[in-house]
Amino acid sequence: MTGISLLLPITLTTMAIVLLAPVLPQLMAEFAGVPNHEYLVPMVLTLPALCVAILCPFAGILGDYFGRRRLLLASFVIYAVVGVAPVFLTNIVPILISRIGVGIAEALIYVLSTTMIADYYKGAARDRWLAGQTAFASVSALVFFNLGGVLGESGWRAPFWVYGSALVMFALVWIFTWEPAGDDRPDDEAAAAPHNLSWAAFPWSRMALIAAITIYGSVFFYTVQIQASSGLATLGLTSTARIGFLTSIASIGVPLGTFVYSRVGRIGVGKLLLAEFALLATGFLTMGSTANVTTFLIGCFINQLGAGLLLPTLLVWAMSILPFEVRSRGTGFWQSAFALGQWLSPVVVTYLSLRSGGLMHGFQMLGYLAAAGAIGAVVVTGANRKSV
Repeated sequence: MTGISLLLPITLTTMAIVLLAPVLPQLMAEFAGVPNHEYLVPMVLTLPALCVAILCPFAGILGDYFGRRRLLLASFVIYAVVGVAPVFLTNIVPILISRIGVGIAEALIYVLSTTMIADYYKGAARDRWLAGQTAFASVSALVFFNLGGVLGESGWRAPFWVYGSALVMFALVWIFTWEPAGDDRPDDEAAAAPHNLSWAAFPWSRMALIAAITIYGSVFFYTVQIQASSGLATLGLTSTARIGFLTSIASIGVPLGTFVYSRVGRIGVGKLLLAEFALLATGFLTMGSTANVTTFLIGCFINQLGAGLLLPTLLVWAMSILPFEVRSRGTGFWQSAFALGQWLSPVVVTYLSLRSGGLMHGFQMLGYLAAAGAIGAVVVTGANRKSV
C-alpha cells in the first residue's frame, strides 16, 4: 500500500490537462466575449504544464530542505482546493490564477512522490515502482479523456470536481507513508526536517548527461500522442471519434513498453537506449513512408512501445545516481527536463514538417534523428560507464 499510495499521485499530473481537453470547445464558447480569449482559454489547459517545467527544480529544493512527506500532504490539499475552484468562478482571470495554483501543487506532487518511491525502495523493486508510474500515467490519460467527455455533457464546470480526488490520495499517503530518515534507514521515521541545502553530493556532470538525453528523448515520446491524429487526417480519415479511438489503441504501446521494461530493465542503460531509440526510429520511418492507415498505426504502436521503454529507463537511471540528501533536487531537474522536451515536441515537428514537405516527411526526419540518438546514446553511455 505504501507503493500504491505513491503511485496514484502521478495520475494528478495527467489529469491537469487531459481531463479538460474534451470541454475546451465549451470553454471557448463560454468566454467568447473576453478579449484575446483565443489565447487565454487554452491556457486553462497548458498553464499547469508550464509551471511544472519551470518549478520542478524548486520543488526538489524544498523537498530536500523541509522533508518530502509534509510537503506532499500539503500539496494534495492545495491541488484539491485550487483544482475545484473553477466550479465557483465566473471570470477567466481568476480561473487562470487557480490553474497556476494547480501547476505549483502538481510540481510538488510530481517531484515528491517520485522521490519517496526512490527513498523507500532499492534495486529491482525501485525499478518496478518507477516503471509503474509511466504505465499509470499512460492508462490514466485514456481514462481521464473519456471521463472528461462524459462529465462535459453536464457542462464545462463538471470535470473540475474530479480534482477533489486529491484528498483521497492525501488520506492514503497520510496512512501508509512516513518521513524517510535516509538511505541507510529508509524504514525509520525522520526525527526532524532534513534541511539539506548542500550541493556537494550532487552529481552535476552525470545529471547533465541524463537531462540532455531526457530532453532529446521526450521530444520523441510525445510526438505520436500529439501528432498521430493529424497524421491520420492526412491519410484521409475525417471522423474525430474514429481518429481518437485509433490513436488510443496505438498508445497502448506505452504501458506495454513499461511492462517489458519491468522484465528486461537490468540489462544495462546502453543496451536499453539502443533498443528504445531503434524502436522509435522504426516507428517514425514506418509512419512517414506509408499511405495506408493500418501500416501507419503499426508504426505508431512500434514507436509507442519504444517510448514506454524509454521513460522508465531514463527515470531509473537518474534515480540510481542520486544520494538521499540531494535526491529530491535531482528528481526535480530530471522532471523539468522531461517537461521541457514535451513543450519542444510540437515545435520540432512543425519545424521539420515545414522544411521537409509535410507532416509525413517530418515523421521520416524524426526517424533519422531517433536513429542518430541510438548511435549517440551508445557512444555516450559507453564513454561514461561509471554513470550507467
